[in-house]
Amino acid sequence: MVSERSELTEKTPLIVPERQSAKRRPRPIRWGSIILFIALTSLALFMLLPFIWQVLTSLKPLREIEKELWPGTWLPGNYAKVFEQIRFGRYYLNSVLVAVWVTLLQVTTSAMAAFAFSRLRWPGRDKVFLLYLATMMIPGVAVMIPNFWVILRLGLYNTYAGLIIPAAFSAFGTFLLRQFMLTIHSSLDESAIMDGASEWRVFTDIILPLARPGLIVLAIFTFLGTYMSFFWPLVLIKDDALRTLPIGLLYFDSVYGRQTNLLMAASVMSIAPLIILFVFLQKHLVRGIQLGAVKG
Repeated sequence: MVSERSELTEKTPLIVPERQSAKRRPRPIRWGSIILFIALTSLALFMLLPFIWQVLTSLKPLREIEKELWPGTWLPGNYAKVFEQIRFGRYYLNSVLVAVWVTLLQVTTSAMAAFAFSRLRWPGRDKVFLLYLATMMIPGVAVMIPNFWVILRLGLYNTYAGLIIPAAFSAFGTFLLRQFMLTIHSSLDESAIMDGASEWRVFTDIILPLARPGLIVLAIFTFLGTYMSFFWPLVLIKDDALRTLPIGLLYFDSVYGRQTNLLMAASVMSIAPLIILFVFLQKHLVRGIQLGAVKG
């Protein structure tokens, strides 16, 4: 029987049905999506124009600044002149040092305050939080003189500590992290406490890992705001060795003349790290903002 079947299969050829080419219907043109794409692309290019002008101006000689947009003479040596005329490296390190310390302290203090306002129960908690939140309504210029007086009395004038300590606390950061911590279910705290965990253990091992998107968002906002801070370092810092980058760039705009090309070159070098930082952390930033907007 096996031999007969094998003979039949050898004699009878396999009949393979021909595949009929399925006719695909052309997709309808979505004019709304095309118009939206064109509008968003135009808006993005419009927003990029200042940065494009900044880069092109940094490559021009000073005599061509007010002429056409495209440089007639390319001078990439303007970037080297920045280091020759100012202590750009020193100013840059000062800005990064202050921004890193302020970010670490502000994230730490805001996370601890947010945990107290969201997870712990104590008399007058909500009223104290409203008072704490009301400080966001006070303009920074209004408290500039009291802050300066306190720093002066503490002997922190013209020091790194004077730049860092006043910015180490933030009502906005506390509010932001409190919203994140409110989305975490309270059953996690209760189960951990029933297992013998202390409140500090709950904070460090449960709440902080789950609130990581909010911590990243606050760290990005704090670092960018401190890195580009201008008015407080201008008031507090006197020595050239302690100046931050925004203050150091004032050298190119003085009574002796304005060196716009060198100012733009220094500006490009100062914001380039921020752009790189945003490119790598944009997913965490968007995810953190989306999660913080929902209260569970």
